[in-house]
Amino acid sequence: MEDAGESTRGCGNISDSEEDRCSENDFGTSKLGTKEYWDDAYQKELDTFKDIGDVGEIWFGEESMSRVLRWMGKAKIPESAAILDIGTGNGAFLVELNLTGIDYSAASVELARSVLQAEDLTDVTVKEMDFLRCQEELKGFDVCIDKGTFDAISLNPDNTNEGKRLYVLALKDVLKDNGFFAITSCNWTKEQLRDRFSEGFEFVQELPTPTFQFGGKTGSSVAALIFKRVH
Repeated sequence: MEDAGESTRGCGNISDSEEDRCSENDFGTSKLGTKEYWDDAYQKELDTFKDIGDVGEIWFGEESMSRVLRWMGKAKIPESAAILDIGTGNGAFLVELNLTGIDYSAASVELARSVLQAEDLTDVTVKEMDFLRCQEELKGFDVCIDKGTFDAISLNPDNTNEGKRLYVLALKDVLKDNGFFAITSCNWTKEQLRDRFSEGFEFVQELPTPTFQFGGKTGSSVAALIFKRVH
């Protein structure tokens, strides 16, 4: 398990200077954006969990989960809300909330189910599914949560622009009107995310993340934003 700090494993670009914004093409593609990479990574974590019970890394660290949970409390998201974890990984968020988790990696889904079973959580839904191609299978969610999945899609060497476009379309389909989208990213700045999700979404707020100072500038290695689905 990671400590409570921010983990930026798999980030292609870590920059959030207020005066030095980058374009969408400022970082290249990477194997971190491929399904093969994540299948292999989660298979190793699954084998480790079976051997010693270690669930592996929490993407962006435990604080990233706590940050979203605090926002949900302040926003008075009801316990009955339908919540989707996009790219559930090892299912750590599923342990904290009774929600639906999806991942396109079969090893990730098996790991998440194993972790949930160890926690005696048998009523949580985990599906092996590609979010970009979920079409009519997912509908009516009040909240969608992404911690690194859009980052990975952005790093995919195979038609990355199409992947980003399909992601936005899928997000529009699965969220209810006035539903919320919480995204944590280490590849994209606040401004870039606001631009990417400007059509069909309303920016609500930026969640506080750790900052650093270098060369007289202040920046952050992580951006965490909340959007609302609008027409």
